[in-house]
Amino acid sequence: MERHDLKNYLRADLYRYNGAKALCYFLKALTPSLPAFRYTYLLRHASVFKKYSIRGLFYRVLLNHYSYKYGFQIMPNTKIGKGLYIGHRGTVVINGQTEIGDNCTLTHLVTIGQANRGERKGCPKIGERVWIGAGAVVVGKITIGDNVLIAPNSYVNFDVPSNSMVAGNPAVVKPHNNPTEGYIKYVFSESNQDVT
Repeated sequence: MERHDLKNYLRADLYRYNGAKALCYFLKALTPSLPAFRYTYLLRHASVFKKYSIRGLFYRVLLNHYSYKYGFQIMPNTKIGKGLYIGHRGTVVINGQTEIGDNCTLTHLVTIGQANRGERKGCPKIGERVWIGAGAVVVGKITIGDNVLIAPNSYVNFDVPSNSMVAGNPAVVKPHNNPTEGYIKYVFSESNQDVT
């Protein structure tokens, strides 16, 4: 994400929480009532300013503070598309080399990490409209397709095709026409981007 994209990314993130686009809701979203959006706001700012600039240091200090307060650990260099939604306060850990597409939902106790050896050494690349349930672990240099639901407590260390549901430990993939229906709400699209 580039600095000139910041406003559009934040607008998309905010939209995911209840479809709101108004400035008054944006201000309310920065209050303690929506800790996940407050964290995302700081994460987006920390990612666009240079690490050792005054603003970069300022946002990283705040991000670090709220990481401890809310239990989220997402590095500013993580590539995350528009419309990130974190469903609950609680531990969410994402490796900084991970790539996440648009309109993804993370719930509590989610870990997206790196495999340190073997043929899948590296970090995941996650597509668009992916819902990751509580306690799920996604690791290794794998690709998760678009429109995928990863059920709670699943362990995923293999590629998952688009339009699938993944469940279990070891996980099993089941094709599904619309696995995220009812799970991913207020999907952000370019058509609703212009509204302030």
